[in-house]
Amino acid sequence: MDGRMILRGAQRPRLVELYRSGSDPALHLRAHIILLLADGYTWALISAVLFCSTATIARWKDRFEHEGVGGLVGQERGAKATLLLAWAATAAGWVRHCLPSDFGFLRSRWCCATVVVLLLELHQVRLSPETVRRWLHRDNLVWRRPRPVLGPKDPDYQAKVAQIRWFLSHLPPSEAAVFMDEVDINTNPKIGSQWMARGRQATVLTPGTNTKRYLAGSLNWRSGSLIATQGDRRDGALFVAHLDDLRRHFRCYRKIHVICDNAGFHKRGKVVAYLQQWGHRFELHYLPLHAPETNPIERIWWKLHEEITRNHRCRSIGELLELVFAWLEQREPFGVEDQVYFSHAA
Repeated sequence: MDGRMILRGAQRPRLVELYRSGSDPALHLRAHIILLLADGYTWALISAVLFCSTATIARWKDRFEHEGVGGLVGQERGAKATLLLAWAATAAGWVRHCLPSDFGFLRSRWCCATVVVLLLELHQVRLSPETVRRWLHRDNLVWRRPRPVLGPKDPDYQAKVAQIRWFLSHLPPSEAAVFMDEVDINTNPKIGSQWMARGRQATVLTPGTNTKRYLAGSLNWRSGSLIATQGDRRDGALFVAHLDDLRRHFRCYRKIHVICDNAGFHKRGKVVAYLQQWGHRFELHYLPLHAPETNPIERIWWKLHEEITRNHRCRSIGELLELVFAWLEQREPFGVEDQVYFSHAA
């Protein structure tokens, strides 16, 4: 690429003076670029000798041709710092408060390249994705997995909790109460953090096909003991089999109160038929919608996944289930977390 330039009048002496006596290193570079272009050196050679990019050469060549020597003086490299700060704040505001779909992108989350495209389309600002990444980091934004949270609460949340709290506090000695829920056990391990060598990511072997089993479990409100029933599917048949286990386990109690979530199979089909026969032994209570914090057994399932199923190395579902039941037996009785119900259970 030949960028030879013609210097007129006092331009060369002025450029030589700026190059030799100026106190600004950036101004030295600009004057040096113009002098070398005027002497016929190629852009490739100038770039190699001065350790600058061809974009820098083009910028100052164009400014000199339009404004003369004065165009080199008092100019900052690149965009002005104050303007860059404004664009950085704009980009961070988009990422914090908007979605890409708000601007017509078919994306569910931001990436640096999307911000680059938007800055160019709306404000004609050309930047690299890496520049946007640095801006976001400086604004305390990081790329991490978000925490899932539940949607709107059940409008009858307080009334349902108060009702369960009341009957737990007035539970007769001849009646038992359990918190019930199902959990899935998979040969395909849940992935979680673990210690590993820096720079060498550990691996977790996953099977070609995933085998699932389900446990229906009930946590005794008084004692913290846990009764579990294994099944192949999370459905009404598993729930009925679990109710049968509860009936035998609590055979000395007149009635069993089962507190469970609002899954459809807890309320219809085989469950209805079973309760027609054994309804005198059971009373079902349904938790508020979308409120797992109201079921203490949820914390047990979470601990089970943390200590047993996450990153597991079991080669078969049988091996994994043996570990699961061994863990349940070893940890029993469980502490029943009662912050929601303020238990005074004996």
